[in-house]
Amino acid sequence: MEIDEDLKEFLVEGYEHLNQLEGDLVALEQSTSDPEVINRIYRHLHTIKGNSGFLGLEKLQEITHGGENLLSRLREASIPVTPGITNALLQVIDAIRDHFESLETTGEESSRDRTALFNQLNALPVENGERIKDEESETQTPISNSPSPITNSAIRVDVNLLDKLMNLVGELVLCRNQILEFANKQAVNAEHDDAFKSASGRLNLVTSELQEGVMKTRMQPIRTIWSKFPRVVRDIAVSLNKQVQLEMEGEETELDKTLIEAIANPLTHLVRNCLDHGLETPDVRTAAGKSEVGRLLLRAYHESGHVNIEVSDDGKGIDPENLKQKALQQGIITPTQALQMTEQEALHLIFLPSFSTSKTVTNISGRGVGMDVVRANIERISGTIDVETWLGKGTTFKLKIPLTLAIIPTLIITSGGDRYAISQVNLLELVRLDREQAEQRIEWFHGTPVYRLRGNLLPLVYLNQVLQLENNTEVQEYSGIGKTSNAHKQNLSPEQEDETINIVVVQATEKPFGLVVDVINDTQEIVVKPLGKPLKSLACFAGATIMGDGKVVLILDVQGLAQKTLITSPDKEKALVNEDSQSVNSAAIPQQLLVFHAANQRRLAIPLSKVSRLEEFSRDRIEYLGDQEVIQYRQHIMPLIHLSAVLSNGSPGFQVRDRQSEISEDKQPVIVVSLEGDKQVGLVVDQVLDIVEQGINIKGVSPQQAILCSAVIQGKVTEIIDVHALIEQGLSVVKPMLVEI
Repeated sequence: MEIDEDLKEFLVEGYEHLNQLEGDLVALEQSTSDPEVINRIYRHLHTIKGNSGFLGLEKLQEITHGGENLLSRLREASIPVTPGITNALLQVIDAIRDHFESLETTGEESSRDRTALFNQLNALPVENGERIKDEESETQTPISNSPSPITNSAIRVDVNLLDKLMNLVGELVLCRNQILEFANKQAVNAEHDDAFKSASGRLNLVTSELQEGVMKTRMQPIRTIWSKFPRVVRDIAVSLNKQVQLEMEGEETELDKTLIEAIANPLTHLVRNCLDHGLETPDVRTAAGKSEVGRLLLRAYHESGHVNIEVSDDGKGIDPENLKQKALQQGIITPTQALQMTEQEALHLIFLPSFSTSKTVTNISGRGVGMDVVRANIERISGTIDVETWLGKGTTFKLKIPLTLAIIPTLIITSGGDRYAISQVNLLELVRLDREQAEQRIEWFHGTPVYRLRGNLLPLVYLNQVLQLENNTEVQEYSGIGKTSNAHKQNLSPEQEDETINIVVVQATEKPFGLVVDVINDTQEIVVKPLGKPLKSLACFAGATIMGDGKVVLILDVQGLAQKTLITSPDKEKALVNEDSQSVNSAAIPQQLLVFHAANQRRLAIPLSKVSRLEEFSRDRIEYLGDQEVIQYRQHIMPLIHLSAVLSNGSPGFQVRDRQSEISEDKQPVIVVSLEGDKQVGLVVDQVLDIVEQGINIKGVSPQQAILCSAVIQGKVTEIIDVHALIEQGLSVVKPMLVEI
């Protein structure tokens, strides 16, 4: 139903006041002598009262007035703050929320009788704050955790940000008109080419800024959902006869509004689980030498383009052996699986449907419904969840969430003539094999094609076959290893027969697998469009996007592909793990290396795991901080290390050149190395040669600090770089300028 705009604005603001009120009331109960908290509660309640009077909401005005009277006595210090008074004020909040929800759905105030509440508010000051029990308060249950639809449809935006967006839109229109003017000209000459390139560059810059600004309008601090937890924790702790101190860190951490709404219920369930299963009662904690008051910590922080959220308690922890026994009793696993299961695998049993460790069913937990839904909801937004535990000390649930689902970085690939997008959140690395390597190194195990990646078995999924893009012969199942050549070819499309094999290594839950595709195109940021109802049931796709040429590209669901091909089945995972452990021998384990030339044609190599990207920069992009060469790279100032200078015992962080002559040089190859967090350093080399996979048999140790050892790679003597020693030596003159622009 449509509601009046004034009423809609009143409700949006009112819900904000309610969320703040609940947190302040719980804080007041813990710190009864803080007059500022009482005054803040009074102001919020008074604002709701004044606005409801303006709209003629008499019942709501009467409820807020009753709460105000009680708060006035507290402000005058004529009565003390007691649990009874806090309960009464929380019931006032619940009554206000009930009226808000009724106004939102029907446009009318709630018709519920509040006589018992008014009697309690009037009686509390007379009886020195002792709570008078009544039917309403005794049957009160913890509050609803679902966000209001009206709050989901509204968001407050800073006026300065909107002004900036409007200016950018104006610039975008001007650039567009300029592009159209050039396009309409029939005569194209060098002058027009330069002008067209300049206008295109400006259009790209303005569009990028506009995109960033619009995304910021959707970002909200995580405190918008954390604000309800003080009340939730307080109510559950009271019902469980436990004492709990809630701590929250990183409340200003921002997430896209859509993701904020998506993680609200999973986080609430994790909090309830920690309170019910994790934290002990005061007598048990005292007997264990702990404080009577349990600690529950919510922590959020940004890291590598994601938001990490941790829910921790200092309770009894989770016993993996106990989980195994429960799973055996419930028939979820077999005795053989229990014996072979690692501690981490046992901990992840809690995410299985219908699994519960509770001995009794309560109104909080015990039915085995929840943790499986938590993981499903987190994975639905391309997030991950993990658990760490220490017996007798506590448990931590770790969530990793993308910043936004609206615009995501992806890898564009082609299979069967069609393009597809893979989210870079799931991407681990890329592997390319020629025909001979593929026939020799792709094996079969338990009916699954596998590739030995650095000594580990990597199960393969052929995208053409899974999506039925080609009329390939159905793949035969092989029970042994070594039958590779013919079986491998049966999985390939005609386009792949005479080309190299491209393997995209992706992560599905805990286990990686390789996705065999025809062509790897490029990385690109895309705008995610949801699939229509007829396509939502397709587990292989997570959405769609429209490319620059106007064509629709489907976004692959990595988890769905793994489930469809049974890569994630426990039996198959266990078989592959066992085969991995049996296949390790005394020979050197192959690893991927990036081989390059530097320092007067010295042949050098660096582990590919240390390499973030390969780039080429023109000399005119290089700037200086003192004598240190730097470059603006992905919103950071990245220092450059010239290997020729470092390995030739020259100046550590730079090469001495005539800066005027540098601009005329060709593009310089740079190996981007990732350090902790988002910090990166660029290694300037002469020429990138190849990526090889080979076991390293050390032939000699170099006396030079930045060289780890020497080995024979591809039949040639190659020096292996010690990355950390090189960076320490190369940046010893100045500290790395690894700061955001």
